Amino acid sequence: MNISKFVTPEIIFGCGSLSQVGESARRLGASKVFVVSDEGVIGAGWVEKALHYLHAAGLKTSVFSALTTNPKDLEVTEGAARYLASGCDAIAAVGGGSPTDVAKAVAILVTNGGSTRDYEGINRIHRPLPPMLSVPSTAGAGSEVSQFAIIIDTERRLKMSIISKSLVPDIAIVDPELLCTKDARLAAATGVDALTHGIESYVSLAGTHLTEIHALKAIELIARYLRRAVADRDDLEANTHMAMASLSAGIAFSNAILGATHAMAHQVDGQLDQHHGESNAALLPHVMEFNLPACPERFQKIASAFGKDVRGLAPERAAVLAITAVRELLADVGLDQGLAALGLNEAVIPELSRNALRDACLVTNPREASRTDLEDLFRRAL
Repeated sequence: MNISKFVTPEIIFGCGSLSQVGESARRLGASKVFVVSDEGVIGAGWVEKALHYLHAAGLKTSVFSALTTNPKDLEVTEGAARYLASGCDAIAAVGGGSPTDVAKAVAILVTNGGSTRDYEGINRIHRPLPPMLSVPSTAGAGSEVSQFAIIIDTERRLKMSIISKSLVPDIAIVDPELLCTKDARLAAATGVDALTHGIESYVSLAGTHLTEIHALKAIELIARYLRRAVADRDDLEANTHMAMASLSAGIAFSNAILGATHAMAHQVDGQLDQHHGESNAALLPHVMEFNLPACPERFQKIASAFGKDVRGLAPERAAVLAITAVRELLADVGLDQGLAALGLNEAVIPELSRNALRDACLVTNPREASRTDLEDLFRRAL
């Protein structure tokens, strides 16, 4: 018997949907909401608007924004202490993947205790979490619908993957209007993150028919609209399609998990304070080349999603067009640089490769990768 699970939160999508945050929190039984965000989102005015809607619904709030682009375990510990001291009974993340990851990790600690490292891996959360909402301000991370929380272990200098269905927010509010305040570089990086989610979940060993539908749609939308979204940050149509692409890719990878690109990028992110999407961009084409022999028919479908004409071509030849399409898109949005340009030193590659072997995302990669394979991929991506 072939049985699979598919988990998503309640999803509210559309321009102006931020206005639903107060009513949504109230429906979850909240009386005081712990709002997790960052200074950039606060500066853009979105937290102020969210607070307005929360207060209009009769709810009290406490804001926590002491977090960085790649959130760290120390920030989670501080957030958990602030939550417990504030008397809150629900959590709302407003911002990109970082606020949502921190919100999830804070939720773990305030109900399950211990340290963030205690929950690294799969299904290590045992007690129910507080009600959670997520309002993304970027089109890329997909955290608002995923069962992942990614936090840097500052001692080991690597990203921990915490995976549990308990981490899927209760409600995701996706308002494309929030994307317009992000600059072109961030729009490109987050878009490539979503693309990587789509591609890796589509070729994942844990993929199902449901995840395949969402993954391919995400790839198709990104291929059509990312260039426009980067070129004109006020293009609401492009932003709306990118928000939907990120959402679809998030649903796909949450249920199918990911692959070697993310297993490796997590290690790079632990070393460098670069955006996760930039690490993915440097690694993705090389990992695709490595994986191609294991699933050429899948890459043929990806090429088609990019609009490439694969009629009459053997799967192996058509599959190469998928990698070409990815490289073209990366160049067009200004993310075709290697890891060395991001600041990675070749000397750390053996350590990064050892750590990547232990990353949960590697388990579902379509082709088995040894430490030697990973070292070779890191060097190709320099």
